[in-house]
Amino acid sequence: MTYEEIINILPYSLDINAKEKLLTDRLLNLTKLHREKCPEYARMLAALNFDADKVTSYKDIPFLPVRLFKELELKSVESKEIVKTMTSSGTTGQAVSRIYLDRATASNQQKTMVKIVSDFTGSGRMPMMIIDCPSVIKDRTMFSARGAGILGFSVFGAKKIYALDDDMNLDVAEVKKFLETYKDQKILLFGFTFMIWQHFYKELLRLKEDGITFDFSNGILIHGGGWKKLVSEAVSPKEFHERMKDVCGLEHIHDYYGMVEQTGCIYMECECGHLHASIFSDVIIRRPRDFSEANIGETGIIQVVSTIPESYPGHSLLTEDEGVVLGVDDCPCGRKGKYFKINGRLRNAEIRGCSDTYAERFKS
Repeated sequence: MTYEEIINILPYSLDINAKEKLLTDRLLNLTKLHREKCPEYARMLAALNFDADKVTSYKDIPFLPVRLFKELELKSVESKEIVKTMTSSGTTGQAVSRIYLDRATASNQQKTMVKIVSDFTGSGRMPMMIIDCPSVIKDRTMFSARGAGILGFSVFGAKKIYALDDDMNLDVAEVKKFLETYKDQKILLFGFTFMIWQHFYKELLRLKEDGITFDFSNGILIHGGGWKKLVSEAVSPKEFHERMKDVCGLEHIHDYYGMVEQTGCIYMECECGHLHASIFSDVIIRRPRDFSEANIGETGIIQVVSTIPESYPGHSLLTEDEGVVLGVDDCPCGRKGKYFKINGRLRNAEIRGCSDTYAERFKS
């Protein structure tokens, strides 16, 4: 099945059996493509004695450790075809992943994210407030994960402003003007979890104590980038939601899980607080002792697969995150597919989410 055919399917419409067939067909074809086009990937498959004819499920396809993209230049296209190079977040001194995109892969990433997010926000574009600073968007050919996240979600915004200035201070006048202009409309807010908490929530709380309030009750907030720092401050997702509602009336909040190595295939949090895998991707929980697939409810290492990557072999990756599948096809929100939660980073794994890496630099 081509990606043009896949993108026309509703993102949460396939049950476990139909999705298994789609993913197996597409991911096996991607494996063959990258084996042919990427010499380094071909050597890895040869070392594993991989036989495509023995694959009965996408779960049989070898995965690459995600940190390989920090150590090797993995691409399946000629350099002249690369239109964008994306880099992962990282604290000072860390190596970063480099992901090479051709025009088709970059386009499919954006189309896929639009399909996924629209299922949660609706299809119309909204006035948008980005809870970050404008200077984070610089070189359009070399995107950091943070900049890529902002630019990726900006497609949902009709009129966009930045809530923070370049010193990461809340631009109160700009926020007031924005809310007055769009007071009767649904608005979209986007940012990274720690930055929202540190520079938006805490400032709104301080202003509220001084008698200055803001009404975001018409807003939808999408945020991501990791919880490590907030969890260390004893701020749970539940408390995050409650505090945001209390300080500014914001009720509709969706976390998401994603990574620069598989941009486009994000996992959105539904109204029930569960992260969901769309038809474009999946999560597999692997037992640490032998990498066998864990049962529903059993904690393990998260493997992610994506139907998008054609310019680099990033379609099956083992992350450094720990999580658990909560169920399949039976979330109360009505969306089909796996739903799951993230428990956190594996012990001794590098900090890498946009929110968490910023928090480390902020702390320093």
